[in-house]
Amino acid sequence: MRLLVFFDLPMNTKEEKRIYIKFRKFLIEDGFMMLQFSVYAKIFPNRISLVQYVESLKRNLPKKGSVRAMAITEKQYENMLILVGGKTMQEQTVSDEPMVIL
Repeated sequence: MRLLVFFDLPMNTKEEKRIYIKFRKFLIEDGFMMLQFSVYAKIFPNRISLVQYVESLKRNLPKKGSVRAMAITEKQYENMLILVGGKTMQEQTVSDEPMVIL
């Protein structure tokens, strides 16, 4: 499972920029990787852990702006069309497959 978070936050004042940076830093520290500006994704092993995490995310939302989240399966994520550009290095190296050392 992957959780995609999309957000548009106001950045007109110094305080709004501080809130934007704080929220973005929160997502990165929580294991999200940036797909595009203001679009972040995180892998979860199952739906239960995803639902539990969303409650944690709700507690750290900024008060203004627009933040949306969407859960998708790995198969749906793999079928995402990339219309311009390509996968980032991080997307190429991070997957939900466990590491096997023989």
